[in-house]
Amino acid sequence: MAKLAKESPVHERLGLDSAEALILHLPLRYEDETRLTRLRDARPGQAVLVEGVVSHLEIQTRPRRQLLATLNETGSNAPFYLRMLNFYPSQQAHLKAGARLRLYGEVKPGFFGAEMVHPRWRVVAANTPLSDRLTPVYPTVAGLSQLRIQKAIAAVLTGADLTDTLADATRAGLALPAFDEAVKRLHAPMPEDSQAALEAHEHPAWRRIKFDELLTQQLSLRLHCRERDRQSAPILANVAKLTTRFIANLPFPLTAAQNRVVREIQADIAKPHPMHRLLQGDVGSGKTCVAALATLNAVGSGYQAAVMAPTEILAEQSYLKFREWLEPLGIPVVRLTAAMKGKARVQAMTAIVDGSAAVAVGTHALFQDKVRFKSLALAIVDEQHRFGVEQRLALRAKGGPPAASEGEGNPRPSPLYIPHLLMMSATPIPRSLAMSYYADLDVSVIDELPPGRKPVATRVLGSARRDEVVARLRDYCKSGAQAYWVCPLIEESEKIDLKAAIDAHAELTAELPDLRIGLAHGRMKSNEKNAVMSAFKAGELDILVATTVIEVGVDVANASLMVIEHAERMGLAQLHQLRGRVGRGARQSTCLLLYYEPLSETARQRLHIVRDNADGFVIAREDLRLRGPGEFMGARQSGLPMLRFADLETDQDLLEQARTVAAHLLDQDPEAVRRHLRRWLPRGSDYLHA
Repeated sequence: MAKLAKESPVHERLGLDSAEALILHLPLRYEDETRLTRLRDARPGQAVLVEGVVSHLEIQTRPRRQLLATLNETGSNAPFYLRMLNFYPSQQAHLKAGARLRLYGEVKPGFFGAEMVHPRWRVVAANTPLSDRLTPVYPTVAGLSQLRIQKAIAAVLTGADLTDTLADATRAGLALPAFDEAVKRLHAPMPEDSQAALEAHEHPAWRRIKFDELLTQQLSLRLHCRERDRQSAPILANVAKLTTRFIANLPFPLTAAQNRVVREIQADIAKPHPMHRLLQGDVGSGKTCVAALATLNAVGSGYQAAVMAPTEILAEQSYLKFREWLEPLGIPVVRLTAAMKGKARVQAMTAIVDGSAAVAVGTHALFQDKVRFKSLALAIVDEQHRFGVEQRLALRAKGGPPAASEGEGNPRPSPLYIPHLLMMSATPIPRSLAMSYYADLDVSVIDELPPGRKPVATRVLGSARRDEVVARLRDYCKSGAQAYWVCPLIEESEKIDLKAAIDAHAELTAELPDLRIGLAHGRMKSNEKNAVMSAFKAGELDILVATTVIEVGVDVANASLMVIEHAERMGLAQLHQLRGRVGRGARQSTCLLLYYEPLSETARQRLHIVRDNADGFVIAREDLRLRGPGEFMGARQSGLPMLRFADLETDQDLLEQARTVAAHLLDQDPEAVRRHLRRWLPRGSDYLHA
């Protein structure tokens, strides 16, 4: 007879690396089996532990086959029922008349009286003692019982090394319990522990776990910084002649904030180790201009620079900007995107590899294996949160001159140096997030808009007022202004009833025959899209109907009205980015957020936040509150591990303390650092940040 397949260990079933990792597989909630509730006192809606003797058992067939056991207790004639909608013969055998049962579950009002449907139950003796601990309920997977997880964790706790990584004096100063005390308390709380505090993660034991998690994050990021400081990067000097000519050619003066940020970047890239800097600035603050100034240092020092954008249209817009600014200075700029084919692509790649292209602007195509740079020294990543960790690492790996031994079939050796990295974001990072996930970055903030920029008046309107909006649009354009009409989709979807850009363009063309209306969306060929954009910028179109391809990169000073259809379906950051396309000229600008019913409460909050706030940092904080860090950063797609237990909003004090303790441990107790990271990051922290 064939042997039964051996069942996988609990930790493997749960996706954990080792049995020791079960120590931090903490309960979701708890059940109180430390006290019995009399059957007659069990009230519907309560989750309680009851005990009774089976007086009757029957299988009912209507309205469906089910098992019904009647329970009684001494001194009461009020029956209590156990109902099983799915059951096995073995269960039926245990539920025979006279059996004493202990049940835990939620009491429901049944047809005959109070009952429990599929509770947790077991046969007991009259004197079976109650549990002296709250019963943990763990995250699990299909087919893995709570009892099996409980037994596996209890076994690990018995033999695991729970040595504290914090000195007694440090713990005392932070008023935190010992690590072993904390994990044992969470896996097996005492009856006197507040169940509400445990489940709300407010118990002192939870504070210790959350502190340790935040400490892990801080230690990893600081180690990442130290490792980066040991790497080599080319020294990029400021070539004053190029910088002076560049600024003199600009049609506008740099703001004080731009000048400050340029100095910060120049100081970084003049050092022999890689810069790792995040440049933040609200929509329209002039980040691209600052990035172009940074490329002058690379080119003037004899190296190449690369600018990576997340979409074809943004790459195209950035390419046109960089070419406009840099080619008058004799600096060749080349574009490389995934959409480029044939001769144009070959020419671009050749110019990059032989160094004749000093600056390359493109999409993720820049970091494909076949792309080689002669001497990449500065990598600039625009809208960095839209790229994954591996993508950002791949672009940086293009640094250094190619080795002479490289050839067909030979892997490319590690670069001789690491390029400097400048990441840009128009989505401001809230302070709590910057202190945690971006703690290894130097951050520059352009906190000033160019002079003359007026706040955009924002209104929220229901779709019932669409005709009124169209009438206003006609008057607006007749006065000499231009407008955007933004839709979320290109074509109508059968599954999602959203206004499509193509349909909106057709409707507006019919409703406003005396206006010039263009259409731009992501499925158009680049040359077609660019022709429409150029016509709009030149004033040859009154209205541009578009999808969110115009979210970034488009700058038309005369466009002072934006209508966003189905605004309720868009995120805060996207709405703020879109709104930033207007308000770039002297005319007072307006953004109309057109929503369709039904409107969820979260969507209503988003629309009101955008309406009431022009400050990108305020909007970012609200976005973090509504979505949490995982979605805010795009980290669920990028590979960054999220915090499991700590909350950046409510645990700010622990984050501050973890920063201080991390610095102390790294300087004074590297062995404690090693043990702490091994406990919390058994897979290592290679991709904790990039």
